[in-house]
Amino acid sequence: MVLEMLGKCPSQEADCLKETPFQTARREAFEEIGLPSDDRKLPKPFQVEHLCELPTNLAVTEMGVRPCVAYLHAGESSDANQSDVEETLMPKLNAQEVAAVFSAPFHKFLEEDPGWYEGSWRTWHDVRWRMHNFYVPVEGQVSEDSGQSYRIWGMTARIVVDAARLAFAEDPPFEHNDYVGDEAMIRRLYEMGKLRDAKQSGHQLSREELMKAAKMAKM
Repeated sequence: MVLEMLGKCPSQEADCLKETPFQTARREAFEEIGLPSDDRKLPKPFQVEHLCELPTNLAVTEMGVRPCVAYLHAGESSDANQSDVEETLMPKLNAQEVAAVFSAPFHKFLEEDPGWYEGSWRTWHDVRWRMHNFYVPVEGQVSEDSGQSYRIWGMTARIVVDAARLAFAEDPPFEHNDYVGDEAMIRRLYEMGKLRDAKQSGHQLSREELMKAAKMAKM
């Protein structure tokens, strides 16, 4: 499972009005970990199948994050059973943006085993947000990291939990926000004139603006 997030077109290299979210996600994956954006450049028999896009999440920096979910697999070719992604596709990390590449069973993000999951509720401008923390063991990973685990947290953890809930049609045993994404709040902020097609320099959403949009989104 490949989960790539996009927010804005980096370095002004593409026209955001013409580039689809999935195209942006593939380009970002190439720039950050070296995953070819063209399936024809992938080692045979691998391919990336676009599955879906999840509702947009909103950061206080006014960045909208549209999660794009794709499936990296070997298809149904005769040698598919002998193909191992972790052995064949060696990531090429952009050290300025990515610290490590690691894997974890997708269903584990619906589990709360000791040492794996920690969570707590936070209030952000009168809106309750469930903060998830997952700790993926370094042991068993192809890694030079000397630590005990990789931490998945913040918006990334929230998106992974939402994707797993939808993929398995199952809710986790730990507490979580019932809704997926922030499109209701984004719509209200846009209607209030607080979000524009281009971010204004130095502008940041205020506490009052977010509180008002949150209350309107609940109506």
